[in-house]
Amino acid sequence: MTVPVSKSHDHPCDVCGSDDAEEVEILRQYTGGEPIHTCRQCGFVYVRRRRSAAAIAAVWSDELFGSHYTARKPYAVARQVFLAEILDSELGLQDAQLCDIGAGEGEFLTLARDRYGATVFGVEPSATNCGLMRDAGISCFNGTAEQMAASGERTGQFDIVTMMWTLENCESPQALMMTARELLKPEGHVLLATGSRILVPFKKPLHLYISPGPPADTHAFRFSANTQRGLLAGCGYEVTFTNRYVDHDVLCMIGKRRSRSEAIPWEGDNYRAVIDFFERWHSETETYYR
Repeated sequence: MTVPVSKSHDHPCDVCGSDDAEEVEILRQYTGGEPIHTCRQCGFVYVRRRRSAAAIAAVWSDELFGSHYTARKPYAVARQVFLAEILDSELGLQDAQLCDIGAGEGEFLTLARDRYGATVFGVEPSATNCGLMRDAGISCFNGTAEQMAASGERTGQFDIVTMMWTLENCESPQALMMTARELLKPEGHVLLATGSRILVPFKKPLHLYISPGPPADTHAFRFSANTQRGLLAGCGYEVTFTNRYVDHDVLCMIGKRRSRSEAIPWEGDNYRAVIDFFERWHSETETYYR
């Protein structure tokens, strides 16, 4: 995938649209000096300054997947099975048309097809990973979801769109959620899965959650249950399922596509509680686990 030179731009809150944010200063020592903010209106945690969607996708495609990340590790396989079981239990996967955005090597799609009987399609910016999917008999689009939507390919075709550890690694989660709407049938569902780490019990040291390395905008968003629900509501999805994320390392929600004219209620987080949460996480875990 050819990527043009990309400048960074500041963004308002991706959940509520407010431009009123406060830096979580304790996190600078974990990011190598790059700032991360929390919205003063809804408590969403995000990186304000970001490159384009294509530039961020290229980092994941060429640097991270190419060097060390793989969905074939035991922990990744386990969480894929967990999410497939949720989808099958809540919606039924047999004969469902399923699209995975950020499909990686196609491990989840292979599982959904071979074990659960879904008809699958992947969207993936890495040409290498797309080659692996095609070798496994999986149809795919090589590029970002935004690029596929712009091409008009597969519009209104899918019963289910999944984004697993993908939504936090894009330029705009709202744009990605709206792209999913274009791909879904009128009564379709989206599944979001990410690490549950905001306003929940500490499950690992902070330096294993936020760390230097790739620029901060390669993982620009960190969701609580409230802010993930708010993002879904703002993009026209009614939450129909939430897992018991408090004692699990996965935050999983299923949202049903609704009319954009429907107002879907949601509540955000107190931004001061979010800042205090990170300060406590730093003081209570880093002393013992460094």
